[in-house]
Amino acid sequence: MPNIQPLLSLASGYLHGVDLTPLAKAYEFVCERHAGQYYDTGEPYVDHLLAVASSLASMKLDLDTIVAGLLHGTLKEQVATHEELKKKFGNDVANIVDGATRITNVRYNSQLAHEAENIRKLLLAMGADIRVLLVKLADRLQDMLNLDAVREEERRAKSRETMDLYAPLASRIGIEWLKRELEDLAFKYLLPVEYADLTAHLESTLAERQAYVDEVIEILHEKLRANKIVPVRIIGRPKHIYSIYKKLVAQRIPLERVYDKVAFRIIVRTVKECYQALGTVHADWTPVPGRIKDWISAPKSNNYQSLHTTVAGPHGHFIEIQIRTEEMDRVAQEGVAAHWAYKEGQKITSGDARLFKEIKRLVQSLQEVEDPGEFMESLRGELFEPDVFALTPTGEVRELPRGSTPIDFAYSIHSAVGDTCVGAKVNGQIVQLKHELQSGDIVEILTQKNQHPRRAWLQLVKTSRARTRIRQYLRREEKERSLKLGREICERELKKYDVNLRGLLKSGHLRLLLKQLNCSSLEDMLVRVGSGSITVPHLIRTLQPEEFREAEEKRRIAEMVERAQRAAEESRAGATRSDIIDIDGVDNMLVKISQCCRPVPGDPIIGFITTGSGISVHKADCHNLQATDPTRWLEVSWAGSPQSTHRAGLLIRAENRKNLLADISGTISADDADIVELNARTTVENIAELEVLLEVVNLKHLQLLQQHLLQMPEVIEVRRR
Repeated sequence: MPNIQPLLSLASGYLHGVDLTPLAKAYEFVCERHAGQYYDTGEPYVDHLLAVASSLASMKLDLDTIVAGLLHGTLKEQVATHEELKKKFGNDVANIVDGATRITNVRYNSQLAHEAENIRKLLLAMGADIRVLLVKLADRLQDMLNLDAVREEERRAKSRETMDLYAPLASRIGIEWLKRELEDLAFKYLLPVEYADLTAHLESTLAERQAYVDEVIEILHEKLRANKIVPVRIIGRPKHIYSIYKKLVAQRIPLERVYDKVAFRIIVRTVKECYQALGTVHADWTPVPGRIKDWISAPKSNNYQSLHTTVAGPHGHFIEIQIRTEEMDRVAQEGVAAHWAYKEGQKITSGDARLFKEIKRLVQSLQEVEDPGEFMESLRGELFEPDVFALTPTGEVRELPRGSTPIDFAYSIHSAVGDTCVGAKVNGQIVQLKHELQSGDIVEILTQKNQHPRRAWLQLVKTSRARTRIRQYLRREEKERSLKLGREICERELKKYDVNLRGLLKSGHLRLLLKQLNCSSLEDMLVRVGSGSITVPHLIRTLQPEEFREAEEKRRIAEMVERAQRAAEESRAGATRSDIIDIDGVDNMLVKISQCCRPVPGDPIIGFITTGSGISVHKADCHNLQATDPTRWLEVSWAGSPQSTHRAGLLIRAENRKNLLADISGTISADDADIVELNARTTVENIAELEVLLEVVNLKHLQLLQQHLLQMPEVIEVRRR
């Protein structure tokens, strides 16, 4: 049986005066419940649980967190219930174990949805109690250390999840050593060849690098002593393998040209000495422009504080130097665990309060994203490594990815600020919304109450928070538009039977209607009708209550008869369009409107004398007309009632999106034009091309409709065809 004594010794080393009986009790519980169970390595499962609990104790966390680490497999392996844990170990422990256990009884229609839902649950639990994440990180570290024992497919899947989710989350709460270790382990399995090459090279140059480290440390001691600064210690450590690999990829350089493989850390006693030490280093070694960062006066969101500089050191090698106090170094290594808010009698610091607030904002922003694909995209975006650190006018630091704009900055402050952003002042100068921010910029956001997000903003922003908020607004706006259009369509169709939506509601038919259309509510139905996901023919068939069936059938038959009569009349008299065409010097002539160019009143027209089919009327610039014999042309002009309708064709090209067809149809309907025929297709560039046959009154009516269509943001081109 595994021995709990090392864990008890580790915990008692800092939990002075705390009764460790619950830890021993939890150990006995897991030994009983997990008897006969084995970890992936073939060792008893309790060994893994002890390793997780020991990792948490090494971070000097509170007793409840360590106990939860020891119990974290009970719910996952289903050897205990939440109520049982609550009764034996308390509510906090039970909730931490529950939050850290990814168990779901819901089956999803895709692996992506399943993964997104699991992560969503973890984030929710993390937002309620950060200790859930700490247990999960300790568990993942042990999994990664023993990953050789599992199948290749599972190794890669866990490594990718670790690189994309757990390592960034460790960084977000400031536990840098854990982030580095998780990244290196994931790198080992994701890119084994590159990892092996890089490791071999670093091992082969270890003696050389160690000699260089010793030389630089000695020089730094001499420089600082000469300026009456006595450092607590100076450390030279190799950068972790994955950070070196990222530099190779980003800068596209061979390993031999990566000079700053070693980072030096100077630990001093006071903040004043930090800045004095920085001046001493820069006095003899030239700093690299743009690589000096002051995280002391403006700490990162995870409470990290330090001075950073990169200088050209001995032998022309670039070296990175970090300067901080002992307390800053402790926070840099332990992160959120350095000032643990759950420790007995300890008050939460302002830095921790800010960190917890940021984590809750992260959780809240991701909870509002419903689509699994968009959720995973937003998650990766929220956990980015920041490249730009801009400041508000009051000195608050906002961490953003490279290429971020004032819109990203505005949404990082608050969604309401982002929604109403009209411009920005950067370092006192007004800039455009597409302006790319740089580290150190002081940004003041300009807002107006009547401003709202634009679709074009999606092309400008870099942060997932901004992109998510903009999409949410556009969806709400689209939903409102669809709701209005859907209501109009439903009321119009019901009016044919002297019924309205309120009447359907009172009669009880609405409940049956919603069931038949698979809609959750009246609003859901109206939105889907307006967006086009429920077609008008389908709606008409479903809207008709039983007592309206007979009336509808009569109406449909009457329409068919009317259309047949109209077609017969057009075949006889309609062919002689004397009601709308005047022929110079000719009466009672058979006239027809050409279908190749479809002229409408207002178009310049010319008549062409056909052989045995009367006169065909064309637009004056019709290419088919230009190819005919001009001696057979006649002068014709428009006449007749201005209220008669004429058919015209349009080709509409637009950026494809959901509900585009419904919006275009709504615009056409709003201009009192009727769609006779519509054909649509999408190109490989995701451009929608719509061929629409319309009935309009005249050229002015058609041109007005074209203008209104072109005013739609997505529409690229509208032309006659």
